Amino acid sequence: MGTGFGGEVATYYARHRRGYPSEVLDAVVAAFGLGGDDTVLDLGCGTGQLSLPLAARVGAVVGVDPEPDMLALARRAALDAGVSRTAWMLGADSDLPVLGRLLGGRALGALTVAVAIHFMDREALFRAARPLLRPGGGIAVVTNGAPLWLQDAEWSHALRGCLERLLGHPVTAACQTDEAGRRRNRDALVAAGYRVVESSVEYTAPLTVDDMVGGVFSAMSPELLPDPRGRAVFGAEVRAALRGRDAVTERVGVRLQFGLPG
Repeated sequence: MGTGFGGEVATYYARHRRGYPSEVLDAVVAAFGLGGDDTVLDLGCGTGQLSLPLAARVGAVVGVDPEPDMLALARRAALDAGVSRTAWMLGADSDLPVLGRLLGGRALGALTVAVAIHFMDREALFRAARPLLRPGGGIAVVTNGAPLWLQDAEWSHALRGCLERLLGHPVTAACQTDEAGRRRNRDALVAAGYRVVESSVEYTAPLTVDDMVGGVFSAMSPELLPDPRGRAVFGAEVRAALRGRDAVTERVGVRLQFGLPG
């Protein structure tokens, strides 16, 4: 059932992917009036970047992911942080109808999908979610900024050049974090009968070269991941391209699309 994000790739994901500022959690909670009586299903939860902080705001979060290694790391992170109101389940978007039978009708305050919607069948997912949502509940689709290699910044251009030399071809994948991807989300939500409300959170934060390089490796399939020596060479090339800088400033634009049943 894995998605290609297992093994060392999952470890890079846990160590180097950004979490979310409190303003993002505030927006999700406010959109659906979430509170201590609510259960949230975080679909495609990865290693818990959204699940864990959200668990402090609601009654429980159920993190679902098709990659066992991601779930193991998410569970370990929850234990290490003392977060007890979480459960972790192996599954995918196509399993939502069965999960709904386990949870019961109208059981969810929200279904969240963060940086994973491009792996899913939006249309089927959004339709299947409707009978699981309590009155006032809904769907939150979240993207956590543009890919590191596609940002409008000198450091990103330098990183993309290094990555293209490593892979041997142009790198243009936006992982549907762009306007075209948001349009697909919007259209699928409307087609499934939701009213769409959109917002964003903009912030700047330091980005170390280690997190930059690790973030790139977290987006690779295991078969494309260089061997340890190749990874060290790539890291050295990125540092050289950045003229020895250890960190840069990243401008992050978190985009939130809320689907509220009409």
